[in-house]
Parts: sequence; structure tokens; C-alpha cells
Amino acid sequence: MEGDGFRKRISRFEEKALPCLNQRWGLRNNMRVALVLISILITQSIVVSEAQSPNIIGTWNVEITFPNNEHRSVRFEALTDGKGTLGAADPKSKVWGSSKPSEAQWSQGDQNSITFSGPVEFLLGNVGRDAGTLTCKGKFETPDLITGEADFSPLAGDGLTKHGTFKAVREKE
Repeated sequence: MEGDGFRKRISRFEEKALPCLNQRWGLRNNMRVALVLISILITQSIVVSEAQSPNIIGTWNVEITFPNNEHRSVRFEALTDGKGTLGAADPKSKVWGSSKPSEAQWSQGDQNSITFSGPVEFLLGNVGRDAGTLTCKGKFETPDLITGEADFSPLAGDGLTKHGTFKAVREKE
């Protein structure tokens, strides 16, 4: 009989303590659920921000500098599906009418890298033209600025590729 009284006392204690225990466990479960939801939201926002890389689509004014301090300007218009146009934008080219753009290609890599290339003609002096392929490989510094390395491979002459740097600034609409 003594055991029955002890059991009754424990049972009465459990009955009185049970609401407190349930509340405490309920609070812990709510905190766990909230923590899981917060973790999911943070993870999704990180994935979304990584997936949003800068948009290349638009018109870019590209300034190229070669080691001999030779400066060239081109205008690159990036269209959808990796296509675009590329044309000389030097003041001389506009005067002589050689600034007709040609077809270009572009591709976007990882870590905000971008490559664009196409045929272009630069004026040499008053009458000569240096035709070749321009390839620019760079990275987005900001959504409106790309910097990197430029290579110009002439079609004629000694065929030596000129290596330099470039800075592309998005043209404001």
C-alpha cells in the first residue's frame, strides 16, 4: 500500500508539473521550427544573390590601351544569346566612315567573368587600315564597368598579336 501512495504522490506531481513541462517543450519546439525557417530563408537568399550576375546586355564604350601607349576605342553592343556588334569608335574612324559595326560574340563565365570578340578595323594614319580580331576578357568591377585584358590579332602583315588592357563602361540610355 505504501507503494500506491508514493505512486499517487508522483502522479499528482506529474499532473501538476506536466503543463509546465509541456509549455517548456512547446517553447523549445517553436524555437527549433523558427530556427529552421530562418536558416532556410538565409540559404535561399544566398542562392538567389549568387545566381544574379551582372547583365552584359546593352551598349559599352570600350577603351583599349596597348603597351606602346597606343589607345583604341570600340563600341560593343551586347545582344541576347551571346551575340552582338563591335565597331571602331575612334573619332578618325567616324570621319572616314570605317566605323561600320561587325558581328561579335560574347560569353559569360563564372565569378562575373565576361569575354567578347569580333572583327574590327582600326585606322592607321590617314589612309591605312589595320583589320583583325579583337578579343576582350575581363570581369565586372561594377554592373556598369568591366576591366580586363585585350588581344588584337591582325589579319595581315607580321601577324603579331597586340596585348593590352581594356576598360568598358556601360553607355547610359
